[in-house]
Amino acid sequence: MKKNILISIVAVAAGTLLAGESEDVKAAAKKLAAESNYSWKTTVVVPEGSRFRPGPTEGKTEKESYTWLSMSFGDNSAEAVLKGTKGAAKMEGEWRSLAELADDGGQPGPGTFMARMLQNYRTPAVEAEDLAGKTKELKKEGDAFSADLTEDGAKDLLRFRGRRAGGDGPPPAKNAKGSVKFWVKDGQLSKYEYKVSGTITFNGEDRDIERTTTVEIKEVGTTKIEVPEGAKKKLADA
Repeated sequence: MKKNILISIVAVAAGTLLAGESEDVKAAAKKLAAESNYSWKTTVVVPEGSRFRPGPTEGKTEKESYTWLSMSFGDNSAEAVLKGTKGAAKMEGEWRSLAELADDGGQPGPGTFMARMLQNYRTPAVEAEDLAGKTKELKKEGDAFSADLTEDGAKDLLRFRGRRAGGDGPPPAKNAKGSVKFWVKDGQLSKYEYKVSGTITFNGEDRDIERTTTVEIKEVGTTKIEVPEGAKKKLADA
C-alpha cells in the first residue's frame, strides 16, 4: 500500500513539474509580448531538392500598433505591414490591401496566397505561447525547454495556414510528428525552434514534408518601425 501511495505521489509531482515547465515558457512569451517593441528573424530549412524553399523573414512589431515584415520566396521578395485586422503588402512594386490581394483577378495566385498568410500571421510571442500548448512533456535543459509535439500539434503546423477561413482545405497530414525547443533568458523568450515532418496531399498528390523553423528575437525595446506612406494609405482606406 505504501509503495502504491509513493508511486502516486511521484506521478502527481512529475505531472505538476511538467505543467510548470509549460507555464514557464508561456510566461516567457507573455513577457515578450508585454514589451513595447521587438524584432526577429525567421529562417526555414528544408531538405535539398524541396520544391518550396522559403527565404528568411525579418520582422518588427510595436505593442498595439504596427507589425512590419520583409519576406523572400526564392527570387521573389515582398514587404508587408499589419495593424489589427488590417494589412497591406508590396508585391511587384505596388502596395495592395488584403482585400485587393485576396481578389487577385478572381483566380488563386501569389496575391491570394499572401493575403491568406497575412490574415493568419502571428508574431513570435503569440506563436511561441501557442506552440507551448502543443507539446507533450516540456523539459528544461539549462536555459532551454524542449519537448516533442503532440500529433495534433504537428498536423496543425504542417497544415497550409493560408487556406480560407471556414474552408474545407486539404486533408490532415499523415505520419505527422515534430519537436520544439524554447530558449529563455532572464525570464523572457529569446529564441525558439520547431521541427515538423509528415505527408500532405496537394492537388491529389502525396508529398513528404520536412522543415525546421528557427525564430531569433532581437532589439527588444529598441526596435523602430518606419511605415511606408503607400502602406499607411492602404491601411487607412481598408
